[in-house]
Amino acid sequence: MAFSPNDQQHMARALQLAEQGLFTTDPNPRVGCVIVRAAEVVGEGWHQRAGEAHAEVNALRHAGTRAQGATAYVTLEPCCHHGRTPPCTDALIHAKVARVVAAMQDPNPKVAGHGLQQLRDAGIQVEVGLMETPARALNPGFIKRMQTGRPFVRNKLAMSLDGRTAMADGTSKWITSAAAREDVQRWRARSSAILTGVGTILMDDPSLTVRLAQEVVQPLRVIVDTYLSTPTKAKILQAPGQTLIMTCCEDQDALELLQDAGAQVVQLPRKGNFVNLDALLLKLGELHVNEVLLESGATLSGAMLQAGLVDEMLFYMAPLLLGDSARALYHLPLLQAMADRIELEFTDIRAVGVDWRITARVKARKN
Repeated sequence: MAFSPNDQQHMARALQLAEQGLFTTDPNPRVGCVIVRAAEVVGEGWHQRAGEAHAEVNALRHAGTRAQGATAYVTLEPCCHHGRTPPCTDALIHAKVARVVAAMQDPNPKVAGHGLQQLRDAGIQVEVGLMETPARALNPGFIKRMQTGRPFVRNKLAMSLDGRTAMADGTSKWITSAAAREDVQRWRARSSAILTGVGTILMDDPSLTVRLAQEVVQPLRVIVDTYLSTPTKAKILQAPGQTLIMTCCEDQDALELLQDAGAQVVQLPRKGNFVNLDALLLKLGELHVNEVLLESGATLSGAMLQAGLVDEMLFYMAPLLLGDSARALYHLPLLQAMADRIELEFTDIRAVGVDWRITARVKARKN
């Protein structure tokens, strides 16, 4: 299907609008909409918060009666079911738009092409697939959760040029620059949950909160704690927002102490001597978690990576060397031969302050 340069221009603007909800729409997808009539933009909108109006409705309100006979450019197929808000398809039909251009079909089984068909049945011209790749990049977690029941996992690591994350005694403040640490705050802000291991809590006592001047929804904080070793006075339990402890320990006394300290404790099945990590991700999917930022030490990061549960890497590389005795990036004891290697695909490399940020997708393992 051929799209005109004007179509591309308006969809690019819709994608810009969608991105304005990057930190606030969770667990809903980020969606933008532009309404154009006779080559004039008459309405714009984006989804701002879950429970509030969707992008199409906001754009239609902006357009008013000028939406009649117009083209609506939307970054995701309009919804056709009643959730917290009425269907967007009804709003578009009622406004008498003539054409709808959607970047991609909604992966939500409740929609998944039905919204587009409903518009066609109402006599609206429907086209789909314009700028689908950047539209999908806006919502990797929502898409994956709808398709698999699991969130999208992004592993963040700060390292030296020789691939070390801390000195032998655990000292790691600060490997990277203030600019890199501020950049991490934005990745936290777009995440539904921040995942770490109890070892990081015991070593660093982090809060794992988002510290930005703009409005954000504080992500869920999740600790993998096999034996319920999290201190009741840990900073993470005092910070604003919710902390979830995932465990397979059945010590009722320890569980109640952590609950009294403000944590929610979830029992999961074991895999060997540890929490079943696949079951953990399925549980997070049930909790409507779209994107997970994994900020942990070498053991949990290595276990997640080796189990094939990491989708994307964020490496912050500092211009320094820490030496042979410093701590390694990952604990990967099962990689014994070249055939066992984990392959990555670099998708972005850029300077962040004096450091470099490398973004890489994890390639599917060959059987």
